[in-house]
Amino acid sequence: MASPLEMTEMYDNALLGILQHVGNIQDFLQVYFGFLYRKTDFYRLLSGPNDKLGFPQGVAEKMVLKTFKLFEKMAEHDRGRALSELQKREASRCLPPAVEELEVASEEMEEQNSETTPSEGGVVSVPAPSEASTGAEAHSSSVVGGGPAGEGGEAAAGCAKAAEGSQEQFQSNPDSYNGAVRENYSWSQDYTDVEVRVFVPKMVVKGRQVSVNLQTSSVQVCVKDGTENRVLMEGEFTHKINMENSLWSLEPGKCVVLSLSKTSDTWWSAVLKGEKEIDTNQINRERSMATVDEEEHAVLDRLSFDYHQKLKGKPQSHEMKVHKMLKKGWDAEGSPFKGQTFDPSMFDIPPSAVQF
Repeated sequence: MASPLEMTEMYDNALLGILQHVGNIQDFLQVYFGFLYRKTDFYRLLSGPNDKLGFPQGVAEKMVLKTFKLFEKMAEHDRGRALSELQKREASRCLPPAVEELEVASEEMEEQNSETTPSEGGVVSVPAPSEASTGAEAHSSSVVGGGPAGEGGEAAAGCAKAAEGSQEQFQSNPDSYNGAVRENYSWSQDYTDVEVRVFVPKMVVKGRQVSVNLQTSSVQVCVKDGTENRVLMEGEFTHKINMENSLWSLEPGKCVVLSLSKTSDTWWSAVLKGEKEIDTNQINRERSMATVDEEEHAVLDRLSFDYHQKLKGKPQSHEMKVHKMLKKGWDAEGSPFKGQTFDPSMFDIPPSAVQF
C-alpha cells in the first residue's frame, strides 16, 4: 500500500493545474469538495440499516479531520527537523564554555545549597529547581493515577455500559462506526484504516503524560503515574498494521487517538486478540468511493454511464466504441454502404464483444 505522500504525488500535475486555474487554496478546496458532493456518496447520510450508500452523521467530517491531522503531523515533523538542523548550525558557530568553568560553578552551587539552613525566624529554604520539579511531577502524577475521576472516569463508565450495546447502536456512533465500544476504548474502521480512541483521565493534557508503544503487531498505551506507567490498553493486533502510515495523537483530557493503516483490505472483527469480536456481516461493508483506485473508479464510472444510457435508450459504451470503428469503414473505398447514412441499429453488439 503506497504511503500518503507517494499516493498524492501521483496526481501533482493534475492538482497543480486545477490550483493554478482557480488561483487560491479556498477555491481549490471548493472544487475538491464540490466533486465529492456531485460525484460520490460522501455527503449522503445513511437513512436506515439497509441503506448501503453514504455515511452516518459525523463520519464524513471525521474522515476529513483525520486526513488533515495526518499531514499536520508530517508538517510538524518537518518543522522540528528544520529547527534542529538550524540549532546545530548555530551551535557549531559558537565556542562552548570551558569545562572547568562549568565544574566550578556546579561545585559552588552545591556548597551554597549544603550550607543553607532554616533561620531561627522559621524561614524555610527554597528547594533546588530539580527538587521542585520532582515535587510538581509527583503531584501531577498522583492526580493522573488517582483512579477514574472526572471526565476520564465518566468516559470509562459510559464505555462499560455502551460495550453491552448492539452493533446497530455502534453503527450510529461515528467513534464506533463499523467497530465497537469496549471498556477503555472505542474503535471504528473503513476499508483501509482503523481508528482507536483510548480514553484518558481529564488531567492528561500533554503528550509527555502519555506513553504509546505502537508496533506492527502490537500496541501499548500508558499514562504516567509517578515513576511508573499505568497501562490503559495493551495487546496484540488481530491483523498487522502499516507502521509508516500509522500515527497517534492526544485529544487533551479526552483520549489518545490511534490512526492505524491496514496492510491488507480486510474488515477487522476486533482490534486486539482475545477481545469480543463483532459480526462483520452486520457492518457496512460497502467501499467508499474515496478508497477506490483509479482503475476501479474508471470501471464504476463506465457502468454508471451505461446504466443511464440504457434508461434513455441510447448506445452504451461498448456499442459506441464499435460504432466508431464501423463508421470509419462505412464510407471507405469499396464499401457496399458508401454514400448511405450510417445506421447503428443494423448491428447487435453484446458487451462481451468489446474489451476495455
